[in-house]
Amino acid sequence: MKRIAVFLLAAVLCFGGCRTAPAKGQKQYTATFLNLFDTVTTVVGTAESEEAFQEKAQTVHDALLVYHRLFDIYHTYDGIANLKTVNDQAGKAPVTVDGTIMEFLTDCKAYYTQTGGKTNVMMGRVLRLWHEARTAGADDPQNARLPAADALKAAADHIAIDALEIDPAASTVYIRDPSASLDVGAVAKGWATERVAREAPDGMLISVGGNVCATGPKAVGTPWVIGISDPADSNRNCHTLYVNDGAVVTSGDYQRTYTVNGVPYHHIIDPKTQYPATLWHSVTVVAADSALADALSTALFLLPLEEGKALADACDVDVLWIGDEEHMTAGFRAKLRT
Repeated sequence: MKRIAVFLLAAVLCFGGCRTAPAKGQKQYTATFLNLFDTVTTVVGTAESEEAFQEKAQTVHDALLVYHRLFDIYHTYDGIANLKTVNDQAGKAPVTVDGTIMEFLTDCKAYYTQTGGKTNVMMGRVLRLWHEARTAGADDPQNARLPAADALKAAADHIAIDALEIDPAASTVYIRDPSASLDVGAVAKGWATERVAREAPDGMLISVGGNVCATGPKAVGTPWVIGISDPADSNRNCHTLYVNDGAVVTSGDYQRTYTVNGVPYHHIIDPKTQYPATLWHSVTVVAADSALADALSTALFLLPLEEGKALADACDVDVLWIGDEEHMTAGFRAKLRT
C-alpha cells in the first residue's frame, strides 16, 4: 500500500479551526496527496491510531483515484476507456464507457441546462487554447501571449452541448463534432468528491483542490471551521464558516493565473466571450451536494449579481460574492464564524 503522509493536528490547516479535543481514545490526523486531479488533496479525521486513520485515508484516496483516471482528458490508462478516449474518438465512433462516466456526463448536461449554459463541459477546444497559452506563459513569462483571437472565435463554433451524445442503452458516449472536445474541470473534482464523501466514514473532511466536503461534524459533535481565502491575499482568510456537513466550493480569479503585458488572466472562461470573466474576484458556494456546488461556483462567477441570486435561490444554495463590494445570501451569513 502506498505510503501517505499523516500528521497529528491541533487545528486542521485553514479549514479545521477549533481546538476542541477529539473524543476519548481518538486523535485527529490529516493525510495529504499530490497525485489526484492535478491538485492538493487533504483528508482529515479522527482514529484510535495513525495506522487506523491511514487505512481510512487510503480508502478515500483510492476511490478518488478511480475518478481521476476516468475523468482525465490528458492521459490514457491501460484497460480504461476514459474521457481522453472519448475526445480522441470525436467525430469517429461512439466509445463504450464505464457507467460512472455515463452518470457523470448526464449530470453535466443537467448542469448546463440548470445554469443557462454557463457551466459547459463542451468548452474543451476553447479551454485548451487558454491552457496552452497559460502553460507557455508560465514557462517563458517574458514572451507570454494571449490565445489568438481568431483561434478563439473558431473554437467557439465547437462548444455545442448537443454534440455530446449519451446512449444509456448501449453504454456509449459520442462527440458528434470532430472539432469539439470535453473539458470537465468545472465539475469533475466536486462530482468525484461528492461520490467519495457519500461512502466515507462520518466526521471526515475531504478537500480536493479547495473543493471541501464534510461527512458530518467532527467526532466530538462540533462543526468544522472552513476558511474562505481573501482574493487580494490568498494566504489569509477573509471569512470563516461553521459547517457540519455538505460542501464549500470557491471559484476565484487568483487561481491558475498568468500575466500578459502586466495584466493577469485567470482560468474561468466565459463561453459567451471566450475570455476570462471580470465580474467577480471570487464566488463561494455552500451546498448539500459538492457536485452542484462546483458547477454553480463557475456559473455564478460568470453571472451578474441579480441573475446569480436568482440561480442561487432556485438551487437552494448559500453564496458569497466578492468583487469591488461583498454580497452574501442570508443563509451564508448565518453560517459565518468571522
